[in-house]
Amino acid sequence: MLQVTLAGDRYRGGDASAGTDTRHAFSFGAFYDPDNIRFGPLTACNEERLAPGAGFAPHPHRDLEIVSWVMEGELTHEDGEGRTTVVRPGDVQRLTTGAGVTHGERNAGAAPLRFLQMWLVPDEPGGAPEYEVVRGIADGTPYALPRTAAVLHVRRLRDGARTAVPAAPRVYAHVLRGAVRLGGHDAEPLRAGDALRLTDGGELAVRAEGETELLMWELGGDGW
Repeated sequence: MLQVTLAGDRYRGGDASAGTDTRHAFSFGAFYDPDNIRFGPLTACNEERLAPGAGFAPHPHRDLEIVSWVMEGELTHEDGEGRTTVVRPGDVQRLTTGAGVTHGERNAGAAPLRFLQMWLVPDEPGGAPEYEVVRGIADGTPYALPRTAAVLHVRRLRDGARTAVPAAPRVYAHVLRGAVRLGGHDAEPLRAGDALRLTDGGELAVRAEGETELLMWELGGDGW
């Protein structure tokens, strides 16, 4: 099964008066679609756009793996004890919320911030919180997410280059910039903000149209 979600079809959220603009791929907050709650362990994929000075005040989470990828600008992350970390394009930020954690996020810079934040449900609830930033993850280097059967792949492709989609029970791919065309499909290419959900897809390749950056989740596990 192959399902495409276009950028323009995402749920819109955020607060324009506070400088926040969010594009949701799954049911989130006031946006509820019983047929679009999660895909495997992936339960949120939010494109966040924060104006300079805007952000999200400290708030609690539990039993989630939260992964953030900055596309433009700098993301300042603050933990419950006031420690701050700056996450830049090319870094992978991972917050394991465990049995409970508080954190905040903001754009402390002078330029607009745009980042993708993804929530995954761990295999087992509870446990101690963990925080990690992998700086400048290399193209093609898989990042295995602890406590889940999920692996993140980053692909940076030149015009015309091809890459294989992982052969996994489920794959979720999000185009960060540029465009990709699916091998063997005549449909329009997927462009920035578009996403693909693939179930038991087997061998599939995509071809870049222009300089392209692509995130792909290889999702295992049962159910959903």
